[in-house]
Amino acid sequence: MGASEAEIEALALTAMRAWVAGDAKAMRKLTKRDFMCMVGTRPPQLLDRPSFLAAMSEGFACRSFSFREVLVRTHGNSAWFVAAAALQLGLGREEWAGQFLVSDLWKQGRWGGKHKLAERSIALLDPDGNRARAIERLQLWNKGGKR
Repeated sequence: MGASEAEIEALALTAMRAWVAGDAKAMRKLTKRDFMCMVGTRPPQLLDRPSFLAAMSEGFACRSFSFREVLVRTHGNSAWFVAAAALQLGLGREEWAGQFLVSDLWKQGRWGGKHKLAERSIALLDPDGNRARAIERLQLWNKGGKR
């Protein structure tokens, strides 16, 4: 049986707190062995689990976070967690702060058990509200099926 939306949100908060604390041991327990972190840079970059765990304290630190709009969508034994988030990251000696989109894929093990973080994507949010409103106008459920 899949986890509830509240359980997935709690797991995402726990993972972010582990990142802020630089607690690689806690993050290792929360992530799948084949975990990947995708970072929205040009070109996009990937960090596998060993790279991400090492980088938490040596080059890719999360100094603070605050989730804004949070969406969780469950799919059987998997769940997507998506949130707009204010992040303050340390990238080497540079600070990288702003409004980001954090997207997590949480997957339950084959024989049940706890959900673990399989993938995390982090990308800057587009600050242009006009694009968000344009996309919203395309949502048929907001128009009663009419455009």
